[in-house]
Amino acid sequence: MIRKILIANRGEIAVRIIRSCREMGIKTVAVFSDADRKALHVRYADEAVHIGPSPSAESYLVKEKIIEAAKRAGADAIHPGYGFLSENAGFAEMVRNEGIIFIGPQAESIRLMGDKISARSIMTQAGVPVVPGTKGRVSSDKEALDMIAGIGFPLMIKASAGGGGKGMRLVYEEKDFLGALGAARSESMASFGDDSVYIEKYITSPHHIEFQVLADSHGNVIHLCERECSIQRRHQKIVEETPSPIMTPELRREMGEKAIAAAHSVSYEGAGTIEFLVDENLNYYFLEMNTRLQVEHPITERVTGVDLVKEQIRIASGEKLAYSQDDIFQDGHAIECRIYAEDPENNFMPSPGLIRKITEPMGFGVRTDGYVYEGYEIPIYYDPMISKLITWGKTRDEAITRMSRSLDEYYIMGIRTSIDFLKRIMEIPEFIRGEYDTHFIEKHYDELFECPESLPVFEDLAMIVAYMEYLEKAKIRTNGTPTQPVSNWKIQNRSKNMARR
Repeated sequence: MIRKILIANRGEIAVRIIRSCREMGIKTVAVFSDADRKALHVRYADEAVHIGPSPSAESYLVKEKIIEAAKRAGADAIHPGYGFLSENAGFAEMVRNEGIIFIGPQAESIRLMGDKISARSIMTQAGVPVVPGTKGRVSSDKEALDMIAGIGFPLMIKASAGGGGKGMRLVYEEKDFLGALGAARSESMASFGDDSVYIEKYITSPHHIEFQVLADSHGNVIHLCERECSIQRRHQKIVEETPSPIMTPELRREMGEKAIAAAHSVSYEGAGTIEFLVDENLNYYFLEMNTRLQVEHPITERVTGVDLVKEQIRIASGEKLAYSQDDIFQDGHAIECRIYAEDPENNFMPSPGLIRKITEPMGFGVRTDGYVYEGYEIPIYYDPMISKLITWGKTRDEAITRMSRSLDEYYIMGIRTSIDFLKRIMEIPEFIRGEYDTHFIEKHYDELFECPESLPVFEDLAMIVAYMEYLEKAKIRTNGTPTQPVSNWKIQNRSKNMARR
């Protein structure tokens, strides 16, 4: 049995993994950069090891530093979380070569699924439908022009090593094709060090639906049903739910069987996700496999009752799956909203800075996976996601209502966040009816980004509060240390009283 795990990550996922380890009686080791000295995962772990400067390229992405930290701390396993080195086949190989357990799949599985072109080929052989397109890399402009004749427009150009929307271009007309091809190659080279691209037919109204799988080293594979991930901005998910509003029992059974076949085809071990595109006629196509834990895994945990991190650890310890397919069923409905430190009205620009006040929602059916606290300064170096808010209900309507209530209660002062933007998504009738696809945000742009004019009274209040804060600071500068702390409640009440006059 694993006794001590180093978590090669930071933020909410590091805290999430540590929580499961504590319940299993497993010691934990955090790693941290200069910017993360005061981070919650450092405080929460049993031990912590400093691994370098703030940029991730000099700390969290340096394989040798992570492995050295694990050896120094005496950890017998490494959990990579998601992002950073979680899907790096070379890292998984290095960890195992050092005699340390890598909590994830074998390096060869990561390698095969990490290359989108080889993954498409493997899926085709396994009988899993793929989007019609090229069978291999596009090596020249002439070859590309010959290939697209059989695909038709619109089409997608995608980076073989891609992810997160990088190296991807949508092309509607042939006259734009070569320019888009060159741009996709350049971006792919800059992002992944590889300019290989392939071409697929563009699915015009797709749903992004993924299946969670668990596989042990004894050849057992199960799926834990689907997650609907179609609410995206810049090809990145921001709201997920399960079950999917468009899913039928027959389609779930069929897609689940294909997901299991996909995992078997690469001798997969651990937790993984098979992603599909589903069109308006419920035809589905393999998109990619994520060979790690997903950000949105808590909604699957909420409806199935399975702790996926604990299962990852048990599988890495060589145990057989604790569940059979017949044990898995969905209880109720769960929704996740990703809370970002960003400004949606300013093209989702990251908004790092000091959190001056935070109140997180609570109550029945509410879970918050986060890592920030009052007085914490969000660094500029990493992904701006600061928490995941998950709500559960017996029905989808109840889960949405609970999410709306929870977002109302979520209060963060000091930085811009996506909370209000997410509230507006919950209020749009098409979302409430479950009638949406991956174009949801662009279709509802005016409703989501509408900035109502502020009432004069609110502008007056803002000026009054700012002036009073200025006076308090001036008083402190004049008199030295204040004799009593200034209550924000008093300031608020004084402002309201002035507004009533």
